[in-house]
Amino acid sequence: MQAGDTISDFKLIDAKGASVGVLSLLNGKTTVLYFYPKDHTSGCTIEACTFRDAYEDFVKAGAQVIGVSTDPPAMHETFSSKYKLPFTLVTDPDGSAATAMGVTTALGFLKGRATFVIDKNGKIVNRFDSRVNMTKHVAESLDVVKALVRQAA
Repeated sequence: MQAGDTISDFKLIDAKGASVGVLSLLNGKTTVLYFYPKDHTSGCTIEACTFRDAYEDFVKAGAQVIGVSTDPPAMHETFSSKYKLPFTLVTDPDGSAATAMGVTTALGFLKGRATFVIDKNGKIVNRFDSRVNMTKHVAESLDVVKALVRQAA
């Protein structure tokens, strides 16, 4: 999926282990939905902590942040607790949500890393893909969220 597409309602697993539709998670809010490979790995920790450090800026701009990986809810809980992540992490157990969003793997085993800014109506406003530039996911998303606020004013 690319900018201009409307997100479909795929299923994810929340922190309690319950199935939840992504549209209910969005709940009519501007959302930064980021897909990452694995909790507790160096690149994913850098990305999560960068989102954490900018979290209040996202909130002030009217956006929520949701991280998605294939890790189970219990692993998300330890990852979130260890790094004091203030945003939601959800599970895509079989990778079908990532596939639906067009997040690809490299060499058949390296999971993708993609960040989507989604407006209040479920329309993708921006997509950023990079397996190696973790902090740019955050910076670019925040710039897009702030631009949405300016446009709405």
